[in-house]
Amino acid sequence: MSKVCQLSGKRPGTGNNRSHSLRATNRRFLPNVSKKTFIDPTTGKKVKMKLSTRAQRTLLKNPGLFTAEIKKAVKKQDLR
Repeated sequence: MSKVCQLSGKRPGTGNNRSHSLRATNRRFLPNVSKKTFIDPTTGKKVKMKLSTRAQRTLLKNPGLFTAEIKKAVKKQDLR
């Protein structure tokens, strides 16, 4: 499963693990992404999306904010 949020576009970041001796080794900072099912209010179809928890909280607070992105996801799932 790719770790990319479909609404916000949040992707894995890179950085270093720093040990006590300050030795640096590469690591990835993964976003907290989970699959969520939404119902499109206009068509009534179910849409599965991979969203970060930050995008889920934003949708709960402002439900109409990402309607255009949800419609794009519906179209992509119809093409499959």
